[in-house]
Amino acid sequence: MKILIAPDSFKESLEALDVCHAVQSGFSQVFPDADYKLLPMADGGEGTSAVLSYVLGGRWKEVRVHDPLMRPIIAKYLLLPNATAVIEVAQACGLHLLTADERNPIVASTYGVGELIADALEEGAKRIIIGLGGSATNDAGLGMLMALGITFHDINDSLLTHGGGALASLHKLDNTNLHTKISDTVFEVACDVTNPLCGLLGASAVFGPQKGACPEQVNTLDKALSHFATICGQHGYEDCQHVAGAGAAGGLGYAMMTFFKAQLKSGFDTVAEVAHLSQHIAEADLVITGEGKLDAQTAMGKVAGGISQIAKASRTPVIAICGSVDGLKPAQTSQFNVVMPSIQKVDTIDNVLGSAYNNIETTAANIAASIKLGQTLR
Repeated sequence: MKILIAPDSFKESLEALDVCHAVQSGFSQVFPDADYKLLPMADGGEGTSAVLSYVLGGRWKEVRVHDPLMRPIIAKYLLLPNATAVIEVAQACGLHLLTADERNPIVASTYGVGELIADALEEGAKRIIIGLGGSATNDAGLGMLMALGITFHDINDSLLTHGGGALASLHKLDNTNLHTKISDTVFEVACDVTNPLCGLLGASAVFGPQKGACPEQVNTLDKALSHFATICGQHGYEDCQHVAGAGAAGGLGYAMMTFFKAQLKSGFDTVAEVAHLSQHIAEADLVITGEGKLDAQTAMGKVAGGISQIAKASRTPVIAICGSVDGLKPAQTSQFNVVMPSIQKVDTIDNVLGSAYNNIETTAANIAASIKLGQTLR
């Protein structure tokens, strides 16, 4: 029996590869001779690079860059053997790099993201996969573009400062010194956010508050992003502000499309394609996937939902192991052959998270025992 184990991470408890090992350990207690293939997955957010490193190899490159407040830090990205670089923007401009008191999207910058891209270009990358998510910024890529050679000027021809608030003063931009290798590079953006750049569903209104913006600052940032898009249009750039995903990562999606002609794709679809997931599923007799919580978002671009759709197309049975099932009726979990929550007992959240490996291992062993019993009774 060929068993493909392809889960997402269990948020705040286990990385995807650890989930793989827990499932394999449980199943091996019943089926020690099965052929196990471990394929940890991700949906384009944090952890995507680690997943692709395990699946495809490559090497990590550490770079000295600037964090959202322009302090020097060490960030890393993944270089794959086929001249592909995988960059997670959170490495350089992530919310986790700031304390709660430091969060301020008026001044937070994506400059470090541009530094990572520049380094990848110098390393010879011809294709750059960008994972959007977890940013502390709302500057529509202003800092990133600065790091890559574009200059931004106010009405007095002074250079703009960093942060989303500075965009309100933009009068003109000069792309004369944009990194020469940008035009020869394919940019693919892994993004599951469909928000436009501006408005009630835009970057500032939806994501600004969690990045530290008060209501007044949300309004200021939204107007600044709209002004930025207007100035870009006046300089001959295509108007991408209403495209789904333009508001991702504080407008980084907009900048990627506008200045790099990037393709925005589902994060899961991007990872699945690079990892050759469809081929692995087609070769398996059974697929086991999972995530921390199975809920209404599972079918909306998440790993477990995406795997179930591919497995259905190849008529491969699929089992989902999760921490919990939240608010779903049986009909809503019908894309899986089996859905099995793994929490073994009522406990504190800290204990539940700390017991995730053992809980998943036990659940996997119980599922395997049920399969073996079914084989015996046939």
